[in-house]
Amino acid sequence: MIKKLALLLIAAVAIALFFYFDLNQLLTLEGLKGSMEQFRQYQAQSPLLVISGFFLLYVLVTALSLPGAAILTLAAGALFGLVEGLLVASFASSIGATLAFLVSRYLLRDTIQQRFPERLAAIDAGVKKEGSFYLFTLRLVPLFPFFLINLLMGVTAIKAWTFYWVSQIGMLAGTFVFVNAGTQLVQIENLSDILSFNLILSFALLGLFPLIAKAILNSFKKRRVYEKYNKPKKFDRNMIVIGAGAGGLVTSYIAAAVKAKVTLVEAGEMGGDCLNYGCVPSKTVIKSAKVAEQIRNGELYGLDNMTPQFSFKKVMARVQQVIDDIAPHDSVERYTNLGVEVLKGYAKLIDPWTVEVKLNEGGTQTLTTRTIVIATGARPFTPPLPGIEETGYVTSDTIWRKFAKLDAAPKKLVVLGGGPVGCELAQSFARLGSSVTQIERGARLMKKEDIEVSSFAYEALTASGVNVLTEHQAIRCEARDGKKFIIVEHQEQAFEIEYDELLCAVGRSARLEGYGLEALGVETDRTIVTNGYLETLYPNIYAAGDIVGPYQFTHVASHQAWYAAVNGLFGHLKNFKVDYRVIPWTTFIDPEVARVGINEQEAIEKDIDYEVTRFEFKELDRAITEGATKGFIKVITPKGKDKILGVTIVSEHAGDLMAEFVLAMKHNLGLNKILGTIHSYPTWAEGNKSVAGEWKRAHAPQTVLKWVEKYHTWRRG
Repeated sequence: MIKKLALLLIAAVAIALFFYFDLNQLLTLEGLKGSMEQFRQYQAQSPLLVISGFFLLYVLVTALSLPGAAILTLAAGALFGLVEGLLVASFASSIGATLAFLVSRYLLRDTIQQRFPERLAAIDAGVKKEGSFYLFTLRLVPLFPFFLINLLMGVTAIKAWTFYWVSQIGMLAGTFVFVNAGTQLVQIENLSDILSFNLILSFALLGLFPLIAKAILNSFKKRRVYEKYNKPKKFDRNMIVIGAGAGGLVTSYIAAAVKAKVTLVEAGEMGGDCLNYGCVPSKTVIKSAKVAEQIRNGELYGLDNMTPQFSFKKVMARVQQVIDDIAPHDSVERYTNLGVEVLKGYAKLIDPWTVEVKLNEGGTQTLTTRTIVIATGARPFTPPLPGIEETGYVTSDTIWRKFAKLDAAPKKLVVLGGGPVGCELAQSFARLGSSVTQIERGARLMKKEDIEVSSFAYEALTASGVNVLTEHQAIRCEARDGKKFIIVEHQEQAFEIEYDELLCAVGRSARLEGYGLEALGVETDRTIVTNGYLETLYPNIYAAGDIVGPYQFTHVASHQAWYAAVNGLFGHLKNFKVDYRVIPWTTFIDPEVARVGINEQEAIEKDIDYEVTRFEFKELDRAITEGATKGFIKVITPKGKDKILGVTIVSEHAGDLMAEFVLAMKHNLGLNKILGTIHSYPTWAEGNKSVAGEWKRAHAPQTVLKWVEKYHTWRRG
């Protein structure tokens, strides 16, 4: 400890002396130009002394992480010329960086290792595997100051010798550009010198260096990734898309629209989960259930309450009919007419450019392609409960076909999970006649929403007849005497719930197996790991939709599809990073819950100085006419500003109402702009204008209004 304190003291004294003697003033462009003549005189008298002193100064500045290394590199070119200056600056910078690295390791590593052993162990493992490459990358493209690299790498387990030689090589190109620019600085004597070819070339290199370095780095990475494979000289396709859900359909459509030769591979139904198992069937049954509930509550509309008379089999038949009606939009015929080749079969990646398709009708087809997009989606996750396989269960995927065979809704339905899917289906089947028990191990339903929204959802579901059990942990499933039970635990007390059907709605997991990802070494961690451009380990292999996340929504898959298609086809010219700034979503319980941006609990977690503006739908004329006054709009804004950070809407048509706020946030329009927009009367959308009016009222300039009041008083005489 004493040695560390002594080292810190020496470093502090050196830094203090550096600023005390105004040495920092020399390390500016003006200081360099002003001192050049004097340095040249010293150099003429004692060249060895000057070069040695400069070398030591450079090492000291770099070792102490002082500002001015870039100016010293320019000075090396100005004083010693290109070759000699490059040698001096290159070795001095690397030696100084290594000294800073060693000091950081000596002072900080032990302390950080004691406080964060697991995190540092994970970092060390990555450094051991790819440390040299990471360091080289950072040195080649200086996205943040080199002194930070020196200090941060000192905390890791990278070897000092490795750090030195990688830094020496990695910084060489950048050092050359700066030294070359420095050789031209001394030539500026008057305005016309600025237009000299050599000076323009030097500073053009200085500006272009990050782009050139990035191109070199990308080329190096590609060569390293693809070194085990032989790239075809010609390709059968421009793009192959695996999976015909929302992500795959939109990707292939865009590719065909720009005249690329694209093949779409799908083993199952076209349209993916959304059409066949998710959005379409669930929203269809939600509508039927809502109508049944309205009949039960006819007195709300001046009618008589009645028990709805319906055939559950017909309700489920309508679900299938709606799927059939929408299916042509996603059919093989339609996409073929759009210019997409559709192959029905199972695709497997043989190498980064080759896809083997086992056709459903028999046979195998092997195609080469420049770009591959994986859009295979996700499947419902089944919790590993003892006995669940033996007793049987349904998921959001399998429920439709099984329930279509029933003459009546299951008498006793248990829904496992309190997220959006669980809530939607629990409410719907309760309204269609099932006795529904919903089990959620957390403290509340829809935990990503604000507490009051969770409470609202709880009240809406219980009003529909759902027995909601929060803070209940499912333990196991059992079958006895021809009956099925799920055992749950609450406050250390276990009890059983009988059921006819068990619906598992506890989340979805990406479909990662069976596509050859493991053999190629494509990194997965619950989802396929990609960068911001949706590229996997292999820059020509992309992923989009639920298989990549971070949001498992159909509209997000479609959003990502544009980036996958454009980057996959034109990324060698220009890449686009996926924009996740404004992502809306809706839970279709009755009334609906829609959200975009942050909510109040997230604002608190992020320590944002925010305020809430609220409008209750009981004040909206259209809501009153429809007898649907429950709900509200809640807008999060920064204190005193109308910028929209997030919106939560609970109401009829909440998902549709949200579109205006999504547009406003996307284009940085505040509440004042919404207030100044004409909305038809009487419509639900007037609620958006009303909440903007509430914000305006709360921020009215009271002092100005007092003077205006006095003005009007004066005008009355």
